[in-house]
Amino acid sequence: MNNLFHQKEFKIIHVDMDCFYAAVEMRDNPKLRDIPIAIGGPSKTKGVLCTSNYQARKFGVRAAMPTFKAFQLCPHLTLVRPNFHKYEEVSQKVREIFYKYTDLVEPISLDEAYLDVTNSEHFNGSATLIAQEIQKEIYRETGLTASAGVSFNKMLAKIASDWRKPNGIFVITPEQRLDFIKDLPLKKIPGIGKVSAQKLERMGLEKCGDVLERDLFDLINIIGKRSALDLYEACNGISNSRVSKRRQRKSFGIERTFFSPLIRQGEVISEFKVLVEKYQARLKEMDEFHLQDREISHISLKIRFSDFQTHTKEIMISAKQSDSLKINRRLSTLEVDELRELFIGLYKSYAKEIRLMGIGIKFKEKAHRQLDFEWSA
Repeated sequence: MNNLFHQKEFKIIHVDMDCFYAAVEMRDNPKLRDIPIAIGGPSKTKGVLCTSNYQARKFGVRAAMPTFKAFQLCPHLTLVRPNFHKYEEVSQKVREIFYKYTDLVEPISLDEAYLDVTNSEHFNGSATLIAQEIQKEIYRETGLTASAGVSFNKMLAKIASDWRKPNGIFVITPEQRLDFIKDLPLKKIPGIGKVSAQKLERMGLEKCGDVLERDLFDLINIIGKRSALDLYEACNGISNSRVSKRRQRKSFGIERTFFSPLIRQGEVISEFKVLVEKYQARLKEMDEFHLQDREISHISLKIRFSDFQTHTKEIMISAKQSDSLKINRRLSTLEVDELRELFIGLYKSYAKEIRLMGIGIKFKEKAHRQLDFEWSA
């Protein structure tokens, strides 16, 4: 079956700053360097964490975790309010380093980016040597460390960047692809969340090799054609996503796919809460570039049932709500409540198993500007 999957090979680097926000704060305040800290707030009982340092992670404190839960795990945790202006300045310095080596840079957030160095002439075209030099330059210029993954596609490069954290580099060549990925836990595949990984495990699928040993047509019968093909390609180390140059987003959202569909309303509500928590954290990390001179017009939701019928709904928001969302990088309680009711309404209306849930924001299309009455979208 592996012969069905083939792709052109590129030289891709994924650079991921090591616990970026926390690292910046520790750099600027030496008193924070040897204690568990987390970036978030506004208080011990409210909000969601943006990130934590490695000392805090030893206690199980993670990004996107509710702040109150973090303090339950680590009562002596130090909470630091985020300074996104400072993080954006550091991020810009890091990106200037990237552009020394290639014009094909795709920033994902303030702390990570993909680089396509396929046609770079630096270091005789060696992606590994380029990645090593980028790490050195980042440390010289910012005093921070970054981990890098090098491979022939974006998915494997991202997986590789997490392999030797912090301040490490890992390379996956085309020849090493199947040997590396056969023992890879499915939860390491980008897009497979904790819940999906647990449900796949109940099906006897814990590693990529387990999927490759399963007949593809059996998988299709169990989880559906699209999910099965996506999973099978990922477990073969195949990804056709290309590095794209920087451009402002038309929308910004996240989705969660459930290989074992949601059946009960309680599951839907529980997964909605997880989805919102993750989205709030992603909003905090969203590059300011995508918000410049923009107005958010809608909050959207997406739901896909087990028969792959897909429905979307949108909540129109005011300019005032847009400004609040841009400043706070957070959906309001009323907006979250309205989204939840829409999800539950769709679930009850169609009475079908849910395969996918997603939420996001949409920006207004830019219009012609007249005189000095500037309005942006």
